[in-house]
Amino acid sequence: MLTSLGKILRSIRIEEGEILRDMAKKLNVSSAFLSAVENGKKKMPESWISKLKDLYSLTPEQISKIKDAAMESSDTVSISIQNASAEGKQLAVFFARKFDALDDETAKKIFSILQKHTED
Repeated sequence: MLTSLGKILRSIRIEEGEILRDMAKKLNVSSAFLSAVENGKKKMPESWISKLKDLYSLTPEQISKIKDAAMESSDTVSISIQNASAEGKQLAVFFARKFDALDDETAKKIFSILQKHTED
């Protein structure tokens, strides 16, 4: 099943008149690997962001959509807490441990708080 990331990548190919094999060759991967990324079976390599931007002259908005779609199709998220304060580290670890137990209402509240914080 094609993920939102797969739909974006396919759209880029169609606009460029390319097939899966063409984009895979430009990204230096097999067609099978690109297909697996599009279908959510493999994680998109971080290096693809800059490659896609350069290869297809993508706008910052398009890059942002690709990053968001790649994150949505991922089963795991990794963050660095190396430079975080002690409180920040505790928060990150506690959140990770309790994440699976969050109900939708609580998740929405936390999301709202974080959105407001980033808008300031």
